[in-house]
Amino acid sequence: MNKLSSELKQHLHQGTVIPAHPLALKADRTIDEARQRQLSRYYMASGAGGIAIGVHSTQFEIRDPQVNLFETVLKWAAEEIKAANLTRPFLKVAGICGPTNQAIAESEIAVKYGYDMGLLSMGGLQAWTEAEILKRVRAVAEIIPVFGFYLQPSVGGRIFSYDFWKEFAEIDNVEAIKCASFNRYQTLDVMRAVSLSSRSNAIAMYTGNDDNIVADLLTTYRFEEEGKTFEKEFVGGLLGHWAVYTQKAVALLEEVKACKKNGSAQDWSKLLTKGIAVTDINAAMFDPAHHFHGCIPGMHEMLRRQGLLEGIWCLNPKEVLSEGQAEEISRVHHDYPHLNDDEFVREFLKKDNF
Repeated sequence: MNKLSSELKQHLHQGTVIPAHPLALKADRTIDEARQRQLSRYYMASGAGGIAIGVHSTQFEIRDPQVNLFETVLKWAAEEIKAANLTRPFLKVAGICGPTNQAIAESEIAVKYGYDMGLLSMGGLQAWTEAEILKRVRAVAEIIPVFGFYLQPSVGGRIFSYDFWKEFAEIDNVEAIKCASFNRYQTLDVMRAVSLSSRSNAIAMYTGNDDNIVADLLTTYRFEEEGKTFEKEFVGGLLGHWAVYTQKAVALLEEVKACKKNGSAQDWSKLLTKGIAVTDINAAMFDPAHHFHGCIPGMHEMLRRQGLLEGIWCLNPKEVLSEGQAEEISRVHHDYPHLNDDEFVREFLKKDNF
């Protein structure tokens, strides 16, 4: 059983920015190695505290036999991180999917390339019982530290019970949970379950609720049981949204941390207002107006406009921008200039010219 080092565990619990790494493709839908590697370097240069690759943003189709890119993207990202010789902690998180045998095989590939954690998706297992899914979690946790993942139903996830999350939290080697339910009630279930578990202090909570990033990070969840008070907070984020404008995401998390430590009421109010702007940007990017159909192309379009991607091509040719989505992206870019990192990216690209 691989375990997190004490340094990485501390880093994880202090809270950091973990972008969900996209997939760079050429017009013929083959992988663009130069830009794929450059994206990894951009995230490190931006100050992110880790990356997650092989996840939804990297496109689940990388696992299709005719595509066969899962191991490739993990290998390249690991090589770029090693070459960077970072002097700070940096978490390598690999996306893990599928039935138990597939999840075990992917976990072993992640370990082969030195990944620290596996972001374990529960998507695509609608016919499984909660007990069967928990058994799968335990099998993966025997191989690699688990980053749990509550994926919203709109993109292939399912709703789990409070009791499921209570039992999930008790599994040894579950080190973190990303809550991406996009639903306050379901978020509350996870937070209460973890708070009241015996491993509450062992599990770091990360927001994946791209529609509620700032409010999630600012909120303390407090619960009473048998005369005792239990609290839990989201300490950081593992987000597709943070794969874009990453340098500003790093600054935002630091602003949130400072506010929680000694911010005034005015500071809190300003951050909550900024949070609405962040959600507005996410709406343009993730395309909830069309049931998230343009989610990945929206991320690609924003990165393309900055020069980090050549185009918005996806492995699935049906994944394209929705009607009016490009205009929405232009609107939020114009309306919230303080939230983009265009200038940082321009300087980065001058220095990192492949």
